[in-house]
Order: sequence, then C-alpha cells, then structure tokens
Amino acid sequence: MTPAQLQPATWLLIGPVVVAGAMAATVGLIMLLLPYLQRHALARPNARSSHRIATPQGGGIALIAVTVVSAAVTAMAIPDFGGTVLAQLGPVLAAALLLGLAGALDDMRGLDPLPRLLVQGLCVFIVLAALPVDWRVVPALPWWVERALLLMAGIWCVNLVNFMDGIDWMNVAEIVPVAAGLVLLAHLGALPAAGMVLALALLGSTLGFAVFNRPVAKLFLGDSGSLPTGLLLFWLLVELAGNGHLAAALLLPLYYVADATVTLGRRLVRGERVWQAHRMHFYQRAIDNGLTVLQVVGGVFAVNLALIALAVLTVVVPQPGVKLSALLASGLIVAALLTWFAHGRR
Repeated sequence: MTPAQLQPATWLLIGPVVVAGAMAATVGLIMLLLPYLQRHALARPNARSSHRIATPQGGGIALIAVTVVSAAVTAMAIPDFGGTVLAQLGPVLAAALLLGLAGALDDMRGLDPLPRLLVQGLCVFIVLAALPVDWRVVPALPWWVERALLLMAGIWCVNLVNFMDGIDWMNVAEIVPVAAGLVLLAHLGALPAAGMVLALALLGSTLGFAVFNRPVAKLFLGDSGSLPTGLLLFWLLVELAGNGHLAAALLLPLYYVADATVTLGRRLVRGERVWQAHRMHFYQRAIDNGLTVLQVVGGVFAVNLALIALAVLTVVVPQPGVKLSALLASGLIVAALLTWFAHGRR
C-alpha cells in the first residue's frame, strides 16, 4: 500500500498534524527531562569536543520516544489500513526503542565498544528480519549476499549518524531535509504508507529537538537519539530502494556517507583506533579552519536540498541516464562542500 492509494485529503490532514504534534510533544518532554539530564548526563568538554562548557546530553530520549508514539498513533489513525501499517512499523519501532535504551545507558554510564556493536547488530537484524522474504534491493545478487551487505550497511548507518553528531544543529541540518525529502517521495508513490508515517513523525520530533540544540546548544542528542535515528533512516532508505528507487536512496544521505566514510578510510590508513573519538571529520575541520557553526550546518542543509531535488528527479524521470547524471552531479556537489570544509577560512 502506497500513500497514493489513500485520499490526498487524508494526507493533507494527517501530515501537518503529525509534524506539529510531534514537535510540540518533543519540546514538552525535553522540558520535563532537562533537569534530570543536567544532573546525570552531562557531556563535559575535552580536547576532541566542539563545545566549551558542560552540556546535558540525552535529548534523543525524548526524540525517539515521541517518534515511536507519534508513528504508532498515526498508523492507527489511517482509515481502513491502520492495522496493516502498524504491523509493518512494529518491529522497526521496537528495535529503535531497544537501541535508544542502549544509547541512553551509554550517555549516562558508558558502554564498551563490543556490547554496543552487538546491540546495534541485533537491532539491524530485527529490522531486516521483518522485511518480506522476497524483498530485494539488487535482485542480481544472491539473497543471502544482499542481506549480509544490508546488515553491514545498517550497522554503518547507525554509527554514521552518531559519528556526524559533533556540532550544534548538525543532525538537524541532515535529518530535517532528509525526512522532508522522504515525505515528498512518499507523496510521489516511492514509499509505502508506513514510510510516510515514520518520516512525518521523525521530522516533527527532530524539529522539536532543534529548539534546544540551536547554537549555542542547551542540549545534545546523545547516543540515545543518534543511534536509533540512524536505524530509522536505514529502514526508510531500504524501503525506498526496495521500491525500485535505489538512486534516490543513495542520494539522500550522500553528504553524511561521504564525510564519515572518507574520514574512516583516512584513519584506517593511518592505523588509528577508529572506535575512539576524534576531530577529523570534514565538518570538524571546517570549524578548526575558521568557519562558524552556522556556516557549516547551513552548507550541509543547502547541499541536502540539492540532493533532495536530484532524488525527486530520479523518481519523476526514472531513466537510467537521468539516474546516472543525478548521481554524478551529487558527487560533484558533495565533493565541493567537503573541499570547502577541508580548507575553510584560515
């Protein structure tokens, strides 16, 4: 079932209500949690930090809780199809809650890398196991090879959002446009109703968190939010790719993928301990090179808008030449942003 199979008036009514409701609920819940987080989940600055004063983290507790509840309630509100949509979302939301709980423990007490990785792998496995057996992204690959590759990609996506959450509004500049782009693509029939519902809920809750994370941030997302957000994005992108829109699924997260993957590769070549915190991401180097936080997140937001436009183009005009051109153009755009970040304003 795709959003296009529902009456347009249904989505015109549901969409703004879900986004506004999730935003307001996230703001309210954060206000309730903030005194507790200030006492028990302070992120103290160190040599690798971008902040200069101790700041509470764990805002993701509210973001993920509201996303899960909003998506579940919205699914049930869809006339005639609510049960089906909720059944599709159930395993994904449960895995996100489990990963959010592990992240919250890490925010407050710290977890060793191996238990973190095991929980991440379990949650990605739950999401993939819930897909239909015949669900394929690249049918030319053997089924078990594709699922193994998706498992590794899911774990990478989970950590990707966590790695990139290093300055104020960075995840906001990424998640808001990507979620909005997914909503737009769902309206075009590229995502099922379950994808539309989750993207709307994630968009609203991220906007609510943005109120507290704007520079200079009063609250950080923390692992409780970054890890499950990566999981939810992974599922949405897999749904998009499995519906025949692999190019769009590659385009939407391209900046995050490029920055984190190139940085990881450089650290591996140097023999560094890649599981340890660092300041080698391009956006972090941009700050060190003299760019302001708003310049950096503004650049990321602008590039994401361009990536959304290219993703929409590949869905509206699904010709191989158009898809290839869009991928090449996106590579040039992201490379230009990374180059600017690498040199900055000295």
